[in-house]
Amino acid sequence: MTAESADPDPQPETQAETAVEGLTELVGGDLHDICDAAEAAILDGGGFGWLRPPPRHVMEIYWKGVLLVPERELFVARLDRVIAGSAQLMRPPRNNEAQALTGQLTTFFMAPWARGFGLARRLVEAVETAARDAGLQVLNLDVRETQERAIEIYHQLGYQRWGTHKNYACVDGRWVTGFYYAKELGAEDLSAEDLGAEGLDGGGAAPDT
Repeated sequence: MTAESADPDPQPETQAETAVEGLTELVGGDLHDICDAAEAAILDGGGFGWLRPPPRHVMEIYWKGVLLVPERELFVARLDRVIAGSAQLMRPPRNNEAQALTGQLTTFFMAPWARGFGLARRLVEAVETAARDAGLQVLNLDVRETQERAIEIYHQLGYQRWGTHKNYACVDGRWVTGFYYAKELGAEDLSAEDLGAEGLDGGGAAPDT
């Protein structure tokens, strides 16, 4: 899921304070800010799962619940100390030993007013670092074909497209195609430039963030 635009990121006119970090609790205005950013992403067609913003209390319950799930890690991007986007690392449950070395990048979005500061890429890189630190060797994700800016970031970071689902999501009564990506996590990950054109889509035709 993502709230990225296909257009090139606009260049900020002034120097802004930016940060990307993992969160284990929501303090101060964090809950209000992350709800606002998520609502802006949803309204922008960002593929956050919801097609329309739910009531605020539902959104608040969702974010509080994320922090209670042991297999989930929440990461946020801040612009001038205000949460402007987020992503999650989802690890397999303990009973899934066969996939113990794989993780899922999910719920990745950036509010439209926070584009152009490099935060989206840094969010994905933060999830990758956490996955690597947790001993995971593969990171998977899926994304709507309409999330072109997110897809561009995945390609830049070396994700390989391995599958396509033409009935991935239904938006406003129309089916939207979805793409599936994976990346092997090594000590030194290869970028898209290292992989070449073949590495961009694995010869094929995201998270739904």
